[in-house]
Amino acid sequence: MIFNEHFETMPQEEIQKLQLDRLKQTLSLIKNSNSSLKSKYDSIEPYDIKSLDDLKKLPFTTKEELREAYPLNHITYTDKIVRIHTSSGTTGTPVINAMSQTDVENWAEIVARCFYAAGVDKKDRIQIMPSFGLFNGGFGFHFGAQKIGAFIIPMGAGRTLLQLKFIKDFQTTAICSIASYPQRLIEVANQNNFDFSKTNLRVAILGAETWSDELRARIESQMRVKTFDIIGMTETGGVGMGIDCEAKSGIHIWEDHYIAEIVDPNTLNPLDDGKEGELVITTLTREGLPLIRYRTKDITKIVSRDKCDCGRTHLRVSRLKGRTDDMLKVKGVNFYPSQIEQILLQYETIGPYYQIVLENTKGKDEITIILEKTNGFSSEARNRLENALYDLLGFHCILQIVPENTIQRMPGKMVRVIDKRQK
Repeated sequence: MIFNEHFETMPQEEIQKLQLDRLKQTLSLIKNSNSSLKSKYDSIEPYDIKSLDDLKKLPFTTKEELREAYPLNHITYTDKIVRIHTSSGTTGTPVINAMSQTDVENWAEIVARCFYAAGVDKKDRIQIMPSFGLFNGGFGFHFGAQKIGAFIIPMGAGRTLLQLKFIKDFQTTAICSIASYPQRLIEVANQNNFDFSKTNLRVAILGAETWSDELRARIESQMRVKTFDIIGMTETGGVGMGIDCEAKSGIHIWEDHYIAEIVDPNTLNPLDDGKEGELVITTLTREGLPLIRYRTKDITKIVSRDKCDCGRTHLRVSRLKGRTDDMLKVKGVNFYPSQIEQILLQYETIGPYYQIVLENTKGKDEITIILEKTNGFSSEARNRLENALYDLLGFHCILQIVPENTIQRMPGKMVRVIDKRQK
């Protein structure tokens, strides 16, 4: 199933020619607009761009620059704007993404591609679980589902019992949600004798958070679904920038709409394919907020530029490992919360809810991992877990084992890390 065969199966040589043309158009659009970002390109003209390799000569764009331009100083032409969305962060000045009608139509197109990549088409009934509001997720899935002509159930966030009731009563076949929400669905289902195997549900499209292969395995097993990892961010145009397909060999990024680079987050030097670093995105079709070399802070690597088994030719990146600002440093050791999760969820007697608490006691960092145990968690399992964490970190953690339902269930993205150290 391929939604737009012409673009999604275009040979790499043709993709790169299209990217070069659209890169020049994007630079021209910014330079001739009202955007405060255009001063970054005073000394650069579109005709200076001879090849895609010249992209690395252009300056990066950062979230801080977008915040400084609040509310609309970074927008090209405000008279073309039909809607706005903001990033999902809850602190600081909001990052505003303004969209033209063309931007909305392109958004629907790329999300439609993502649905097809997940095996979802007009015959499906799609239950949309992210919120409908300034956070882009709900509307992005809605526009894409509308584009493919599917039956839409626009639930929005929360009301888990009602979500389950509608999955059964309306014979939902696909759900879209933030990556941690299926854990809550499973928990409430178990408490209410809800059997996913007696529903029509078969696909879960999940994003907005870093989630491990171990969590993926749990969701697929307990909900009887195939899961698909969708990526995207408000700044670059919302959910749908890419998704993994049935082949599960990396996340396709739609290269006719985006140029993806991987750079060293410290030196900002470009990295070769296969090297892990920070994902940098250049938008190629955006009108309201075109971005050149936007630092996403997401950590990944380019897996392949070869044609995928699914037939698509767009490059693939590995599933996101975390964000540069998510990296934790304890006792001189750098690690990501996702690496902890990969170990924890290998144990079936540990629930999917956990928290990493960082404290400084008498001048020394300490890490406490709060875990919810399920039936059968033994002292032997605890010893094996402690050793596995020591092998990862090189120091011992404090394990605090608590009963199920102890950790507070919060709406929205799950709070995995609580850092109590003095900044």
